[in-house]
Amino acid sequence: MKHILAIALLASCLFACKNNTNTSKADLLASDIDSTVKPGTDFFEYANGGWIKRTPLPESESGWGIGNLVQDEIYSRLKKINEDAIQSKNADGSISQKISDFWQTAMDTVALDKAGLNPLKEDLDRINSIKAPADIITEAADLKKKGVNCLFSDYVSQDDKNSEMMAFKLDQGGLGMPNREYYFRTDARTIKVQEAYKQYLTKTYRQLGDDEAAAKLHAASVYALEAKLASASRKLEDLRDPYKNYNKMDLPGVNKLTAAINWNDFTKNIGIAKLDSVIVGQPEFYTALSRELTTSGIDDWKNYLRFHLVMSYAGFMDKTSFDNYFEYRKSLSGAKEPRLRWKRVLDAEEGAMGEALGQLFVKEYFNETAKKRYSDMVEAIREAFKERIAKLSWMSESTKQKAYSKLAKIEKKVGYPDKWKDFSALRIDRSSFVANIQRANVWWHNYNINKLGKPVDRTEWDMTPQTYNAYYNASNNEIVLPAGQMAVPGFRDEELDDALVYGYTGASTIGHEMTHGFDDQGRQFNEKGNLINWWTTKDSAEFARRAAFIIRQFSEFNPVDTLHINGNATQGENIADLGGLLIGLDAFKKTEAFKKNEKIAGLTPLQRFFLGYALGWLYQERKERLASQVMTDVHAPAKERVNGPVVNIPEFYDAFGVKPGDKMYRADSLRVNIW
Repeated sequence: MKHILAIALLASCLFACKNNTNTSKADLLASDIDSTVKPGTDFFEYANGGWIKRTPLPESESGWGIGNLVQDEIYSRLKKINEDAIQSKNADGSISQKISDFWQTAMDTVALDKAGLNPLKEDLDRINSIKAPADIITEAADLKKKGVNCLFSDYVSQDDKNSEMMAFKLDQGGLGMPNREYYFRTDARTIKVQEAYKQYLTKTYRQLGDDEAAAKLHAASVYALEAKLASASRKLEDLRDPYKNYNKMDLPGVNKLTAAINWNDFTKNIGIAKLDSVIVGQPEFYTALSRELTTSGIDDWKNYLRFHLVMSYAGFMDKTSFDNYFEYRKSLSGAKEPRLRWKRVLDAEEGAMGEALGQLFVKEYFNETAKKRYSDMVEAIREAFKERIAKLSWMSESTKQKAYSKLAKIEKKVGYPDKWKDFSALRIDRSSFVANIQRANVWWHNYNINKLGKPVDRTEWDMTPQTYNAYYNASNNEIVLPAGQMAVPGFRDEELDDALVYGYTGASTIGHEMTHGFDDQGRQFNEKGNLINWWTTKDSAEFARRAAFIIRQFSEFNPVDTLHINGNATQGENIADLGGLLIGLDAFKKTEAFKKNEKIAGLTPLQRFFLGYALGWLYQERKERLASQVMTDVHAPAKERVNGPVVNIPEFYDAFGVKPGDKMYRADSLRVNIW
């Protein structure tokens, strides 16, 4: 997944400006350069430092970069769609009616503050009536349907070993902090997060009516309970092995793991009429959870559920609920103040019915010409990848033939779905913000549960057209490139030269997502999306040997405090970044722009290609956010995603004259060479 930033340059179609080309604009790449930094010393700072120096980080943000600038333009478009819906005469049940009612209810802060926690009263009453461990599971089933994170993670997706079938999956989860590491690390920054979380727990129990002493006692007991669940959870890098995290069993088999959980009852309570099998990601977690359901006190579990209910809905309720949550989140993000309310409402609307909003979005801001352009670019990158595979000296011919087949069958989805989701059964009205969110969560829950026992819909998108991201889906063997990705703020597509486009688009996203099909995880799935070993033993061992170089390289990076990047956990994204750069560059070399070798703003095409790639990671972030990313994310920080891969590419050294002795120089023996 691309994660932070955009993939393509479609301002002409997404964000229409003037019809004539504006030749007075400063060159985008040249203006961002910090000439006080040598490219061989720190290429990220050289490429992006000028922009970073003149651009303050907004108080409401944990990070800021080109992706945020694009997102701001998307927000403006979506806000107009909402405001237009309010002014329209909307038929009951229409998309415009749902958008109008959702927006008006969410923006009514007077009503929200007056209601306080009342919208959660029925749920809280049910939690308070819990008397036995079985009641905990019954209530958890109801809360999960409403989108409350508690106990564990359960969801429906394709069976990793049979991509034609949808499966019910169980993973570890149920923690209030981002992952297990936050409960056990003892560095100063993590301790600060732990204290902020404990304070948030205490504030929430005070808000729920407990006195100060009881609130502190409940906060301590729930924190200790979560720490036990965290102790039984796998580390980030241990979640990368698709075989170790695939444990298929029937319901009696799952029941043996968890004496305190009757999975027959739970699955029926969440709407599954019949279930033959379950895929359990981390069985040891469920054994520990079952033990805690019987050994930890019922009151501790009731307090756990009360807290997670409030936490899950804090963004949709009164000012006190939101402020308490924001104070805790500041320790993770470093943001000094909340984002503007209308932006937060758009985020909530995106989660509730984003594809309904997307239907209106693409009518105005994305067209067939745009869709074709980036569809054609995918094919250019695909051909470059095929040629690179053919030249590999370390891969056997039998594995190459299967790699060609998989590459050829990668499905591309560009811009927006050909078939839209039907939201007619989703009721959105003016009753309350929480009610609309709960109904939306139940709608999505039922939508996903209803996939069980039915053919896989390979036309479905897991992102909305206006989403600022992209992804590779191994089970479908597809790359998905939403329309919302395709913009550079302030520029139309025709204003951007091919070198920039191939670095920023071809390498940074299209090539990146395509390479995900052949990274440490993606390579384990075949052309049909099934978890099957299609490699020879020798080729597989050689891939692992070469991947060890990129693990070692990124483990050397120390972005903040004493934290080093987890080279093992991030290897898939790092392999995709390097592969994307390589095949993007190969495709660029076939263009007239590269062959003519004409300078633009004093920069050669090769220099502009690498600067275009760096533009895709034009980003600055607060130390709190940086630390959280290093601890929880399989993506390395932006700076390392630029400086890390480029030093493995000979053309980078040629483009900027990087020599032995320069800080960025990496000896041939240490360079990564996979794809």
